[in-house]
Amino acid sequence: MSFGRAASTAGHRPAPTAACPCGSGDSFAGCCGPLLAGAPAETAADLMRSRYTAFVVGDAAHLARTWHPRTRPRDTAPEPGAAWIGLTVVRTEAGGPGEDRGVVEFRARWRDADGVHDLHETSRFERVRGRWTYVDGDLG
Repeated sequence: MSFGRAASTAGHRPAPTAACPCGSGDSFAGCCGPLLAGAPAETAADLMRSRYTAFVVGDAAHLARTWHPRTRPRDTAPEPGAAWIGLTVVRTEAGGPGEDRGVVEFRARWRDADGVHDLHETSRFERVRGRWTYVDGDLG
């Protein structure tokens, strides 16, 4: 989930009991919090949600750690200037606990000085040494 280098507002991490920024309906501690702290994602969709949350809170370390080494750019830091305001998972294909590849289609919305924008991406994920990683995605 590259988010096309769209900007992110480096915010603070939510309180453990606060709603997770990824919109799952779970608390931050019960959803993306442990993944941002280094726990492995169970599914490709879980990793995708945690990467969205990393953009929300400006966690470049999580983005770098979860980007496939073959496709990871030198600079994974979100650019400042936008506020991420919502994530919708459109569909998933494979990417479950016993699989090594998966696809997650999503829409992410952000607001900046020019208004509200929508990123629509179909992302590919692969396991590397037993952990899910983001490989790349197609915008559209």
